[in-house]
Amino acid sequence: MRKEKINVFDYAKEITSVLKPGILLNSNGDKFNSMVIGWGHLGIIWGMETFTVYVRQSRYTKAQLDKTKEFTLSVPLDNNFDKEIIRICGTLSGNDINKADYVTLVDPKTNHTPGIKEYPLTLECEIIYQQDQVLEKMPETVLERYYGKEDDIGNFHTLYIGKIVDAYIIRED
Repeated sequence: MRKEKINVFDYAKEITSVLKPGILLNSNGDKFNSMVIGWGHLGIIWGMETFTVYVRQSRYTKAQLDKTKEFTLSVPLDNNFDKEIIRICGTLSGNDINKADYVTLVDPKTNHTPGIKEYPLTLECEIIYQQDQVLEKMPETVLERYYGKEDDIGNFHTLYIGKIVDAYIIRED
């Protein structure tokens, strides 16, 4: 397999159009883990190309990100979603299963977190900033919708700004 280097902003539409149905946020602390995310921001801050992700306090992924200070994003091309990967990574915890058993890992180029062959557009990121949400500053409608259910009370998100240190598409030779 080869990694075809890309300019991430040439693929901005592809990345943002599939974000709502879900892309994969990969971490590699105690073991490889992947979770589905539907919120995020591709942009530039402090003169750096970045991707910002949001992870709930209760998620296994949060502890992994706090430990390693990096992540990799895996994005499908041509809306080619693997429903089984989305089901596993979107509903099962890395605390309970080894998600590497359900995807094909591809060694990273720059950081230590693999990409996923089935979701070939890959962004390797180094965490440059993180911040817990301040619930008192959020609109009441957002609090009610996303944090008002019994299971969500106190289970807010931490935002992680990742500097994009490498961007490529995994291609088969």
